[in-house]
Amino acid sequence: MTLPRTPSMRLDGKRALVTGASSGIGQACAVALADAGAHVVCAARGVEKLSATVDEMASNGWSAETLLLDLSDLEATKAAVDAQDPFDIVVNSAGLARHSPALDTTPEDYDAVMGLNLRSAYFLSIYAARRMTGAGSIIHISSQMGHVGGIDRAVYCASKHGLEGMVKAMAIEWGPRQIRVNTICPTFIRTPLTAVTFENPERAAWITEKIKLGRVGEVEDIMGAVLYLASDASSLVTGTSMLIDGGWTAD
Repeated sequence: MTLPRTPSMRLDGKRALVTGASSGIGQACAVALADAGAHVVCAARGVEKLSATVDEMASNGWSAETLLLDLSDLEATKAAVDAQDPFDIVVNSAGLARHSPALDTTPEDYDAVMGLNLRSAYFLSIYAARRMTGAGSIIHISSQMGHVGGIDRAVYCASKHGLEGMVKAMAIEWGPRQIRVNTICPTFIRTPLTAVTFENPERAAWITEKIKLGRVGEVEDIMGAVLYLASDASSLVTGTSMLIDGGWTAD
């Protein structure tokens, strides 16, 4: 009898690009991939936090480098991707939220959120996929709000619902090339960007009530998921979303 072997979640010899890597979820994703053996190109707009992140990763013996990048600049994004050796893994964690009642939404806020969360995600995906020479994994950090609605989040929800549809279509197109495309959809995760939300007692109570496991997320809750989707352990997974929402969307 030959027993099955558990697929490896090691990423030795793989090259990964992680956007939004200077803090929060993106930083956690970069650490997870590097700890599994990948060389990680950490991209973000701000040099100080990005350099500090990469320096700390290097001090742990991991392979990483910085890439200053504004994803809203499509020409610069394409040039940056083309200047690199092809990536095996892309994790897009860059995102923007400008919450307000729908009746108060301005065209400027709409364009900013849709521009980064959907337009930039779309073109980053195709720039990376064009240069992938073998099996690849593209992972977008989406949101539980890509599956439900939320108070004061009409534009944000629109961008994330659009991202979910985009991923399904790309997965169908690129499946024959063995390029997998998926999303990770977290609930509220405790990061510097969400600190203001948690400081509002009314909003914090609403969040805790909606999360069935009774706690908000931490960045460590995302790390196993991104490693799974980046590795051979998920070699038959594409065009889908991994909900890390503590049961929020189970209703």
